[in-house]
Amino acid sequence: MLKAKDIMTKDVITVKPEATVEELARLLMEHKISGVPVVDEKKKIVGIVTENDLIRKNKRLHIPTIIRLFDAYFLIGSGKAEEEIKKMAATIVDEICTRKVLSITEETSLEDIATIMAEQHIHLLPVLSGDTVAGIVGKADVVRAMTYDASK
Repeated sequence: MLKAKDIMTKDVITVKPEATVEELARLLMEHKISGVPVVDEKKKIVGIVTENDLIRKNKRLHIPTIIRLFDAYFLIGSGKAEEEIKKMAATIVDEICTRKVLSITEETSLEDIATIMAEQHIHLLPVLSGDTVAGIVGKADVVRAMTYDASK
């Protein structure tokens, strides 16, 4: 059975937390990739940032509704309004990246990778060796693995 080490991209493009959102957008476009791990100066992963994060930055803000009932006020709507405002005003990667990174190891099976991607709605999985990035697996890598000929 194929494992992450068999299908991952080993030359991983990364970005620093202090990179600007504009630099990130250029990086993604230039390399035709959908996202990158965010790493600190010691190459330790601190987050992941994708095209979806850039898209969310530019979306319309849905302001919660305030309803008055008798003498009480109720806030109806997303409890994430403050977080959404921060992401929309972001100027650097650190402000829009996802901190809770779901990652895999080089030994993670293709079946497990596909399951994680499908169930968690994740399109990009960093492959870690300790807490540093050893590779990355995207949807295209999983699809490409379906054409893998084990006899070669």
